[in-house]
Amino acid sequence: MRRRPPSSSCGRRSLDGLLQRVSLPDTERLALRAVSSVLPFRTNSYVVDELIDWAAVPEDPIFRLTFPQTGMLPAPDLRQMADLLDREAPRAEIQRAAHEIRMKLNPHPSGQLDVNVPVHEGQRLTGLQHKYPETVLIFPRQGQTCHAYCTYCFRWPQFVGESELRIATDDIATTSAYLRAHPEVTSTLITGGDPLVMSTEVLRRYVEPLLKIDTVRSIRIGTKSLAFWPYRFTTDRDADDLLRLFEQVVASGRHLALMAHFTHPQELRPPVVREAMRRIHDSGAVIRCQGPLVAGINDSAEAWAELWDVTTTLGAVPYYQFVERDTGPQGYFGVPLFRGHQIFRDAYSRVSGLARTVRGPVMSAMPGKVCVDGVAEVAGEKVFVLHLIQARDPGLVDRPFFAAYDEGATWFTDLKPAFGSAEFLPGLEPG
Repeated sequence: MRRRPPSSSCGRRSLDGLLQRVSLPDTERLALRAVSSVLPFRTNSYVVDELIDWAAVPEDPIFRLTFPQTGMLPAPDLRQMADLLDREAPRAEIQRAAHEIRMKLNPHPSGQLDVNVPVHEGQRLTGLQHKYPETVLIFPRQGQTCHAYCTYCFRWPQFVGESELRIATDDIATTSAYLRAHPEVTSTLITGGDPLVMSTEVLRRYVEPLLKIDTVRSIRIGTKSLAFWPYRFTTDRDADDLLRLFEQVVASGRHLALMAHFTHPQELRPPVVREAMRRIHDSGAVIRCQGPLVAGINDSAEAWAELWDVTTTLGAVPYYQFVERDTGPQGYFGVPLFRGHQIFRDAYSRVSGLARTVRGPVMSAMPGKVCVDGVAEVAGEKVFVLHLIQARDPGLVDRPFFAAYDEGATWFTDLKPAFGSAEFLPGLEPG
């Protein structure tokens, strides 16, 4: 197989040059630069040359997925940043204004910097997240970037160059000690950023210690690389080494799952994606596919039905359809919960039983993963029917509850208990 050159990355400084491919007014270009001064922008040669249909820009879903959009910032903030750039304000002034806007965008939702951070022997382990008893998330320091950034990404604070917002660790010994001290943890998720921007040699430093902890029975790797750089598994210099590492994990008797982030079926069309998936399957790893429902990119039943059908055909497992999180540009990309469920239901009805492993729409909220099961009339009141797939309190898992119907609700904190109740369930309060 012909070796593909390494990924050629393009950041904010390349934005104007990339936009030369389309005809945009100068005011629009300035606005997009303003957005990229606050929220991160990064793409690569594969996304630009092989995924985006430039004849369809600005409506092309992959363009919307990877390039800044003017609606991603509130109008007053957009004007402020555009004015600063237009008058060539000092860099420090631009950075100060960008920071103030970021702090208004709820950079770390659902307790990420407080209640999710575990403590070991009096030390806060700020590069780990331990929200659910059986699962720990590990954020390798070297993996806190991606081959390209999604415009709606809820982990955007990892990428804006502000160290106090970043979750990351390279303390592998303390991570291992924490896992040994907590035998209830049976599953680890190595995440980011994207761990597969790291070389296999570096990734191995984080994976191999987990194989020495008997209570860790499954290892997950969260990645967008199958969509944004599938050559990571085919022709990258250490692609074969990566697959041998996967084989090593599987040979240890553990379940290895590649948590592949696909947003639109367009990401599955290049032949190299299918070759990459075949090689991963041959290693014994399982591919599970997840992604959020986002306005203007994949908010149609047709897109999701095709996505689940194709991934199933290729041997992957549809896993979650998420709700756009309450952070960053949620106001631009968020879809009302009632409409999100309609899209999920309509797509679900079009696929075979093999693809109905998928769950959604799911909010990864403070109490846990809240699934919208539907809309119903109960005791004369129109309500949302919901349940927790996963929860901080395991006693709340899989117990149905009801919220008053609200067409404007886009997140769990927008919901109120139905029937005039003070709480959804004992121990599950609104907000």
